[in-house]
Amino acid sequence: MLMNLVAAKRFWPIAVAVLAVAAISFYWLTRRTDQPRYTTATVDRGSIVRSVTATGTVNPVITVQLGTYDSGPIIAIYADFNTPVKAGQLIAKIDPRPFQVKVDQAAAALANAKAQLIKEQADMVYKKLTLNRDSQLVEANVISQDALDSARSAYDQDVAQTSLDRANIQQQQANLEEAQVNLNYTNIISPVDGTVVSRNVDVGQTVAASFQTPTLFLIAKDLTQMQVDTNVSESDIGNLRTGQPADFSVDAFPDRVFEGTVGQVRKAPVTVQNVVTYDVVVNVPNPEFLLAPGMTANVTIITARRDNVLRIPVQALRFTPGKDILGNTTLSIAEKSVRQKRVWLADSGILKPVFIVPGLDDGSYTEVLSGDLKLGDIVVTNKVRTTDAESGPASSTSLHLSLR
Repeated sequence: MLMNLVAAKRFWPIAVAVLAVAAISFYWLTRRTDQPRYTTATVDRGSIVRSVTATGTVNPVITVQLGTYDSGPIIAIYADFNTPVKAGQLIAKIDPRPFQVKVDQAAAALANAKAQLIKEQADMVYKKLTLNRDSQLVEANVISQDALDSARSAYDQDVAQTSLDRANIQQQQANLEEAQVNLNYTNIISPVDGTVVSRNVDVGQTVAASFQTPTLFLIAKDLTQMQVDTNVSESDIGNLRTGQPADFSVDAFPDRVFEGTVGQVRKAPVTVQNVVTYDVVVNVPNPEFLLAPGMTANVTIITARRDNVLRIPVQALRFTPGKDILGNTTLSIAEKSVRQKRVWLADSGILKPVFIVPGLDDGSYTEVLSGDLKLGDIVVTNKVRTTDAESGPASSTSLHLSLR
C-alpha cells in the first residue's frame, strides 16, 4: 500500500504537465481558428524598375571578313592575331608568278594589235593614193570604170580594217587591265583600320577561290565600340525600344557592370525548336578594351522606371478575403472605373476595402497613381496558412474578423 502511494506521488507532476500542454494546444488551435492571421505590408515610397533579362554575345560593331579573289599558295604573311592594321596595309601575299605571266601575255597581245593598226594605216594611205590616181585615169579614158570601182572597194576595206584594229586594241587593253587586276589581288590588303581578330592561313598553305571565297583574316574595325547581340523572347520584345538603357556582366569581370543602350531591335525572328527569339543589339563603349569578341553577357534591359513613387506589393492587388471573413455578406462597393483596383487596408485590426489606380509594376511592387492610400498605411497581402502560422508570427499580423 505504501509503495502505491509513493508511485502515485511520483507520477502526479507528469500528469499535471501533460494536461497543461493539452490545454495550451487547445487554446492556440481554437485561437488560430477563431482569429485567422494575415501578412501585411506598409505603403512606402521607392523605385519601380521594369526590366527584361536576356543572354547575348559581345561582338565588334563592324567585322570585316577578308578573303581572296585569286587562288594559289601563300608566300608571306605580315599580320598576326591582335595586330593593329591600317587601311591599304599589305598583310599577306599569294604567289604572283602565274598572274604575272598572264599580264605579260596580255601586254604582248596589245602590242601586236597596235602594230597591226599601224600596218593597216600605211596600206590605207597607199590605197587612197591609188584611188585618186585611178579617178584621174578614168576621166582620161585610160582605164575602165571597173578598175576605179575595185580601187575604191580596196580603200573602203582598209578603212573598215583600221576601225577593226582599233577595236581590237581596246579589247587587248581590257585583257591587260584584267590580268593586272588579278595580279594585284595577290596582295591581300586590309580594307579598313582595325585589329586582326582571327588569322586562318599560314605560309605555304594553298587557298582556292571558288564559289565560296575562303576567309583568310577577320578584322574588327574598332574595338573601342562593341555591341551585344542578345536573344530576347517574343513575349518581351513588345516592350523594347531603341535608346533604352541596359547593363550587363561577363564572366571575365563578375564584379563589374557594363552599361549600354539599345541600338537596334531587329524584327527578323530566330526560331530554334519552336522557340521564337529576336536579336536586340545593345551598344556599349569599350575604351579600356576589357570586352573581347565572343564573351557571353547576361543583359538586363530597363524598359520602364519610376523613382520616388508611392508603391505597394503586387500581392496586395491579388488578395481577397475568403468566406471565413465575408460569410454571406455582400460588399456593396462598386469600382468607379475599369482602371481602379480594390486593396484591403488593415485599419486598427479591421479589414477595410479601398480603391486605387495602379501604375507601373515590376513583378514585386505596383505604383499607386491615385486612390485612398497614403504613405505608412498597412495593406493586407495574403492569408497565413496553418503551416505558416505554426512556424512563427514574425511576418504576420492578427486581425479581428470584422469588416467596415
